Amino acid sequence: MRYLKLSSNRVLVVLTACLCAAPVWAAGGKQTVASCLESGKKAFAAKSYLQAQDTFTRCLKLDPNNVDARLSLAGVLLTQDDLDGAEKHFNAALRQMKRTSPYWSYTYSMLGDIALKRQQNDTALTMYTKSLEYNAANVNSLVGKGVITEYQGDKQGAAEYYRSALAVEPLNLIARKRLINLEPDYLTDDEILTALKQRYAVEPNATELTDENRTLFAKIHQAEQRGGLDYLKNKYPRVPQEYVVTLNKDTDFARDMLTLDGYNALNKSIGQDAIAVFQKLGVPIKDVFYLRNMKGEKIFTPQSTLTDSGFYVYTEALQGRKAFLLPNEDVPPSQAFLAQVASRIQQLKNAGYVEISRSDFKMIQNQTKCSENTLVTKLGVYVLNVTKNDRRYFVLARQTADPKKGVPYYYLMASRAKRNPNIKVPSNSLVESYAFYGYTICLEDGDLLE
Repeated sequence: MRYLKLSSNRVLVVLTACLCAAPVWAAGGKQTVASCLESGKKAFAAKSYLQAQDTFTRCLKLDPNNVDARLSLAGVLLTQDDLDGAEKHFNAALRQMKRTSPYWSYTYSMLGDIALKRQQNDTALTMYTKSLEYNAANVNSLVGKGVITEYQGDKQGAAEYYRSALAVEPLNLIARKRLINLEPDYLTDDEILTALKQRYAVEPNATELTDENRTLFAKIHQAEQRGGLDYLKNKYPRVPQEYVVTLNKDTDFARDMLTLDGYNALNKSIGQDAIAVFQKLGVPIKDVFYLRNMKGEKIFTPQSTLTDSGFYVYTEALQGRKAFLLPNEDVPPSQAFLAQVASRIQQLKNAGYVEISRSDFKMIQNQTKCSENTLVTKLGVYVLNVTKNDRRYFVLARQTADPKKGVPYYYLMASRAKRNPNIKVPSNSLVESYAFYGYTICLEDGDLLE
């Protein structure tokens, strides 16, 4: 699992703030805590972390109750990924801090980073929340909550945290990068239409976003996030002007984006490169365009470009790994099994179910606090296990006498309505009554609140 990269600069800000104006040496030539902290700060700024650690340890020996010294030591330990040592001193600082200390929010935020690096997401979320109670504008905690919310599948919720962080610190690279990555999941229809116009992918006078437009935006955006712009820059000595458009040029917020022509040129070029790579792996040229992925899906389009699954197969081939099937190789599992899966999916659709993504399923779990077992047995969710690593999710969209069965569909449509106000959110008496009292549908153990 990925985690936030801790910035030594952020720790330095706090270490600098911890220093107070005081004489460098006390009477009699003995070093004061202030002068000791000053020495540690200089070592830290020079990235001499072991020296800084030794110095801050000495500072703490001079005054074991000095919170500034303890936070400084905790910060330098965290920079060196000594999570246990950093946690020990951050917690000790919490016990020593006065109620008026300005470092409550910072300390809880650092404890959140420690928990996140340990993949203890629930603990990290608690720490970030406490941090924001002391300072609602703590950028690190806003980004941290965004990361965890994103892991939980609630991408719209994560985007709100990243936006809040950027409102405080517009140049925060982590928040900006993660927010851009989530654009297909939180931009409104009008915003997506504007983004397509900026990329010259729709007519300038277009007023309505079609499903084809939405899919096109997602594909161009995905190509950008996969490094498509860098690919073109490496491919061409000078990238053709019609392939790239730059927003906010000559500002701190400059952003290069693929135009539709650039996207098409990128796909064509990658397709040509892929042909050569597969041939190097021993695939005869006559078989290249008949290659399939391990699910039996074609990896080339009729236009000789890669499909989404084909791109994955190609990246694996670049590493010398075979993730494709030759024309004479069978698909695991068998086509008969896949036909059974397709038949079951059709049965579910006939019964009033609609398929949702894994991200939608995680979002529903996050919003309701319900376990998978509760969602499946009591709340109208169906999970179809295709293979060990392939699961498909469905929710009941048909109205029933039991409002419990419609809970997941309610949250699904409520999520979509945030992006498109024209979408009608179905009424659900159970959700509405719980929301009135501020309750979630399920308890902390994941079972229904009854």
